[in-house]
Amino acid sequence: MSVTVYGIPNCDTVKKARTWLEGQGIAYAFHDYKKQGADPERIAGWIAQAGRERIVNKAGTTYRKLDEAQKDALAGDGAAAVLAANASVIKRPIVEHPGGLLVGFKPEEWAAALG
Repeated sequence: MSVTVYGIPNCDTVKKARTWLEGQGIAYAFHDYKKQGADPERIAGWIAQAGRERIVNKAGTTYRKLDEAQKDALAGDGAAAVLAANASVIKRPIVEHPGGLLVGFKPEEWAAALG
């Protein structure tokens, strides 16, 4: 099974998710937004698949620091570009797997999708 985890390594939720994957014996590739960046085309695909509301992390400080023009762009066609430029505003982690996409970390949802 090909599993790719997208996130930021020092994020507590990403740490929990990676620990869970390792505990389940699931091999995965990790894509670090801070080192490898975020691809706007891939983000646009995530938005199409899961919806903008699930992909955008409005709870973090980075979101609160966005100016009004960036927040307005997040509500429209410019969302992928804003998220690519501000990867901390992307919900974490995002996991691509053969059956689809997981957004955020919910052990029961992950077990159903990856188990």
